[in-house]
Amino acid sequence: MKLFKLQSLKFFWTLKPPNRIFHGHPRLLASDVHSQYESFRRGKQELPKYFNYASDVLDKWSEIEKAGKRPPHPAFWWINGKGEEVKWSFEELGFLSRKVANVLTKECGLQKGDRLIVILPRIPEWWLVNVACMRAGIVLIPGVSQLSAKDILYRLQASKATCIITTDKLAPVVDSVASECQFLKTRLMVSKGSREGWLNFSELYKNQAADHSCVKTRIQDPMIIFFTSGTTGSPKMTQHSQGSLGFRPLLSERYWLDLTPSGTIWNTADTGWILTSVASVYDPWVFGSCVFIHSLPQTDSAVILNTLCRFPIDTLVGAPTLFRMLVQNDLSSYKFMNLKYCVSGGEPLNPEVMEQWKSQTGLDIREVYGQTEMGVICSVFKGMKIKPGSMGKAAPLYDVQIIDKNANILPPGEQGEIAVRSKPIRPLGFFSEYVDNPKKTAESERGDFYVTGDRGTVDEDGYFQFIGRDDDIIISSGYRIGPFEVESALIEHPAVVETAVVSSPDPLRGEVVKAFVVLSPAFSSSDLKSLACELQDHVKKTTAPYKYPRKVEFVQELPKTVTGKIKRNELRDKEWGRI
Repeated sequence: MKLFKLQSLKFFWTLKPPNRIFHGHPRLLASDVHSQYESFRRGKQELPKYFNYASDVLDKWSEIEKAGKRPPHPAFWWINGKGEEVKWSFEELGFLSRKVANVLTKECGLQKGDRLIVILPRIPEWWLVNVACMRAGIVLIPGVSQLSAKDILYRLQASKATCIITTDKLAPVVDSVASECQFLKTRLMVSKGSREGWLNFSELYKNQAADHSCVKTRIQDPMIIFFTSGTTGSPKMTQHSQGSLGFRPLLSERYWLDLTPSGTIWNTADTGWILTSVASVYDPWVFGSCVFIHSLPQTDSAVILNTLCRFPIDTLVGAPTLFRMLVQNDLSSYKFMNLKYCVSGGEPLNPEVMEQWKSQTGLDIREVYGQTEMGVICSVFKGMKIKPGSMGKAAPLYDVQIIDKNANILPPGEQGEIAVRSKPIRPLGFFSEYVDNPKKTAESERGDFYVTGDRGTVDEDGYFQFIGRDDDIIISSGYRIGPFEVESALIEHPAVVETAVVSSPDPLRGEVVKAFVVLSPAFSSSDLKSLACELQDHVKKTTAPYKYPRKVEFVQELPKTVTGKIKRNELRDKEWGRI
């Protein structure tokens, strides 16, 4: 039984007969996936040399659609809650994305390998730009809509992006820093209006032809770059290839989603996250499923619950914050139309929230654990026993272990660092590199392992449990926040002499940003409550608003080592009641 016939690769991927067929598309057995990947890993079968997700996956589904072998179900379904709705089949997605590819190549002059930053909210154009970049071989760099001028400037300068696409709301912010970005040549605005120095995206793509030919890309060619926060310094550029994000789900998608061509998935994550790329682009469309999107300008529990009641969504993916917020409602008054499968990722979910959700809806919440560098690492997939507090077992492509400081594998039950084997063969799914930062790329490995920076344990059954960050990264509502970025913003305020930022427990968000601040003598007699609000507003204006410290504590001094380094771990332990 052939899964896909990748004609451009002269590559036929054959499998043992699967257990079931859904409208001509196989649902893979776990043993099939393992045996298939093992043949790749051991060199018995080579990965294809060339691969392009748009032509080798999306266009194949378009052909299946035309042949009447896929249910009459949209590939993409978007609403905004105000009566507007967009539905595309795979054929329509292909037609429109080719037009956008022509905009990028003909109107903007972009070529294969060029980098494009896209900062858009949850609107259909974001998905069109994604697919168009695949077709043209352009490297996409997504960003969250809350980025500040300082954030955008850093990303434009660091990435050397030649084009940016954003909304009329952010266009003035881009203009304020554009003169400092020597590589930026083209600005595209998704808007009904016009602005000097900007091309109108909507007008250009509507007038384009749809006869674009997909470029030939190697499986290791760069496809997307995510900026990910670190404990020190500025965010790193984490680069993924056609293989690590595009080809990977052909082997492992079933393990955490297990969708079908008649299924509909709704992922509520921000468009700047890797979770949206994985759960709202690559993985669902491998199985020919429908990607459902609500614009969600604000995260409103009533809107989310009513949407689940009105639309045939069978899979819901969100950060733990989503479920913590939803269980605060009387769920007995809501009757979900088709919801069967709930997934939580981005940070650990409290067992009590899982219990409340289960008792009120009858549905389990299954956790996934992953990172920007490699997507899903562990998951609780369908059919697997749920152990409260556990994030499931290792994804099939990864050999996940708990190791010590010398990269020795620790026995079950012993706490250590969560790591994924990266040698002698780097697994499919791994990021290619931290762009322009070979030192950080090398430092991410210890011995034969990539070290995640998280601590955890594994039990005798292979279930992993997350203990906490091994560094100072703060994960709040699923957003990764580096303390350096917040501290840098705070220190710009004249009242702040010194500051340290750590995570602090929060019942809704899991953890939030807390700033310990040493004041300048000139501000020591100030109204501390008003000053705390002033500092919070300052951070919101200086960097992305989601990074601002929700808690501020004024102190006389910060704990330090003999060499003068701030002991953030001591402050963090105090916050979490470990001291």
